[in-house]
Amino acid sequence: MPILPYHRIVIVGTTSSGKSTLAQQLADRLGYNFIDLDALHWEPNWQEAPLEVFRKRVETATQAPAWVVAGNYHVVRDLIWHEAEVAIWLDYSLPRIFWQLTRRTFARWWKRELLWGTNYESLSKHFKLWSEESLFHWLFKTYWRRKREYPMLLALPEYQHLKLIRFKHPKEADEWLNNVALSASERSLRKS
Repeated sequence: MPILPYHRIVIVGTTSSGKSTLAQQLADRLGYNFIDLDALHWEPNWQEAPLEVFRKRVETATQAPAWVVAGNYHVVRDLIWHEAEVAIWLDYSLPRIFWQLTRRTFARWWKRELLWGTNYESLSKHFKLWSEESLFHWLFKTYWRRKREYPMLLALPEYQHLKLIRFKHPKEADEWLNNVALSASERSLRKS
């Protein structure tokens, strides 16, 4: 089984597709830095970091020799995609992502899970589908746009260097990750 030859990986997909979860698992298995763009972007009380602050945080985080980035922020895409070697696209169906978003939102709200800064999920905010603050609104606003946008972006000359790995279902991503985990353990066995 081949060892994963990449040291700079970006994972993209629409909201709640599982970018951060896969990125964290992959980074843990390979011993790479995990970079969650949401954590660098959100300030306390759901305030967005100023653009120059956000870009500086991303620049600093991606100075590491090996990393896995989770996120889609177009305002820092140039900083990440130019350095990345591979893009993993979680291209799941809308019903699948809608279910994942619903389950995640309720779980975070129920457990009072602390997110970035001092931020918590708000059911009332998210279920106001007409509101720009709702992740459900964001899902419906961006789902089809992302399906059109990623192939066009990856076809641009400045991103031709990126290898694309595209998963259509979480089972594909899980199976792939299990193979990567085996490769990483084989690598550590060979070193000892």
